[in-house]
This record gives sequence, structure tokens and C-alpha cells, in this order.
Amino acid sequence: MTDIRHFKPQAIIFDKDGTLIDFDAMWGGWTLYLAEQLRQAGGKDIREALCIAMGYDQASKRVKADGKLASNPMSYLFNLTIEVMESAGLSEQNARRVVEHAWCIPDPVVLAKPFTDMRKLFGEIHDMGIKIAIATADDRAPTQVMIEAFDVEEYIACMVCADDGIPSKPAPDMVHLLCKQMEVEPAKVMVIGDTTSDLKMARAAGAGMAVGVLSGVSSARDLVVHADILLESVDELNEYIIALADDDSHQTNNNLNPDFAF
Repeated sequence: MTDIRHFKPQAIIFDKDGTLIDFDAMWGGWTLYLAEQLRQAGGKDIREALCIAMGYDQASKRVKADGKLASNPMSYLFNLTIEVMESAGLSEQNARRVVEHAWCIPDPVVLAKPFTDMRKLFGEIHDMGIKIAIATADDRAPTQVMIEAFDVEEYIACMVCADDGIPSKPAPDMVHLLCKQMEVEPAKVMVIGDTTSDLKMARAAGAGMAVGVLSGVSSARDLVVHADILLESVDELNEYIIALADDDSHQTNNNLNPDFAF
């Protein structure tokens, strides 16, 4: 695999859930809460059916890497939930009515458990002149709330979300749009994510480096085929940024003192 220290990007594009924050804590609890809301609104106990459809394992309390919940936008999950209610015996009209009444989104603050000190990491990346963007399968409103809650809005150049009206992962469109907005070539960009959809998006877009993190829904076996490098979590980026800063410092010193060898 490629050594991450040999690549200094002009920009880093982060996935959100599973990469910056704990996916299971955010979306597993939401699935169970939604099932209870649907039971109250429609009189049907669809908890097991909803978990199966979404791809949430109740026993392990983990979202399945190949499940619908792992990488699909809220609009898709909304329609999937209607299908689950129909399979429980409701007409399409009644199923839609119940889902519309019970539908909710995960609390983007209470349920957001970060894998690192996001403000510290983003601040150090920003101070190095590296731009930061987010590409997420979540919608814009909750993503914005989370960014504000962790006080990192000033460091983020731009973001693209599932409800922005462009093809989602694994299509390359999100990366291409962010690169255009940041005025950076894809080959100069690092993309970091926890799913094969994230990494396939990076590959399809021609990103300079695709980094898989094992903090989300996917295993190393899932990601290794598509990644240049695997990290246990985004927290390991702190060491990478320190190494980049040291390299920059060495280069500066060499420029000032050409006879000095490191």
C-alpha cells in the first residue's frame, strides 16, 4: 500500500458518518426509535422487518456494511420504510401516511460521537494550507447542525450532501463538484471514508489518494481492494499532519540554508 506520508494533498474530502462520527451510535439508535414511532402511528410492530431492510443487526448493535443504511440518502430510506409498512399489510396510501407522520431524523448533536478532536484536527489541517470539504450521504440541514455543534464551520471550504440534487456515492460527482468549488485538481485531493462507496467514488473521480478508515461499518477486507491505505480511525491523521508539518519545516530550513543536510 501507498505510504500516506508521501502524499501532501491540496485538499482533503471527508465522509461524515463512520469517518468523523460513530455511525452505529448515530444510525442504529435511530432505526430502533423510528420503528417504535411507526408502531405507535400505524399499529404494526415492524421493528425486526425494518432492521432487516435497513441492514442493522440488533444483536451486535452494528450497521451492516452491505446494508441499505450504510450509504443511502434519507430520501431512499424514507421510501424503503414505506415498503416495509406495505409488507406489514398496509395499503400504499396508508403506509405513506404513517411514515410521513412518524418520520424523523437522527439528532445531529446528541447522537454525534466524534472519533477525534475535530476542531484540533481541522485547525491543524487548515493551518497547513490544506482545504477541507465534506461529502456525505446525509442531508444538508443535519450536517450543518453537526458542523456548528463541533465549532468547525470556519475550517470547511465546502460540502456536498445527499439532498443537493447530484448523483451520490459511488458516483464521482460529489468529488468533482467539491474540487471545482475549491479550484483543486482531483489528483491533488485525498478522500477519506469508511465504506466501499466512499472509496469507489474517490477512484472514479481520479482522487490522488483514497484512505479507508476502519471506524465505520466496513472491515479491512471490504476496503483493502479500493484503498491506497487503511487507518484504524481518522484520529491517526493527527500523526500524519505532524509529519507533514515537520517535512515543511525541513524544506523551509533547507531553502534558507542549502548547505544544511537533513
